[in-house]
Amino acid sequence: PSDNPWFLYILECCDNSLYTGITNRLTIRIRAHKAGIGARYTRSHLPVKLVYAEECQDRSSALKRERAVKKMTKSQKHELIKKVAVG
Repeated sequence: PSDNPWFLYILECCDNSLYTGITNRLTIRIRAHKAGIGARYTRSHLPVKLVYAEECQDRSSALKRERAVKKMTKSQKHELIKKVAVG
C-alpha cells in the first residue's frame, strides 16, 4: 500500500466551472490536468486552477467525500472553497 495520503480536490476551469476529483498524488495529478493529460472534462476546459484540497483518511473515504461534494450545488461548493481561502 502507498504511504501517500488521499485527497479530494476541486479545480476551477477557464469557464468558471468546477471539477472535483480524488488522488493520492495531488501535485502530480494537478500537473497532469494543467498539461491537458488529466480527465477528459478538464482537457476541454483548460486552463485549470486548484482551488480546494482536503486530505482524506483513505481511498474509500476520499470516494465517499467526492460523491458528497459532487452532489452539492455550485454555490455550496463555492462556500466550501471560501472556508479554506487564505488571504
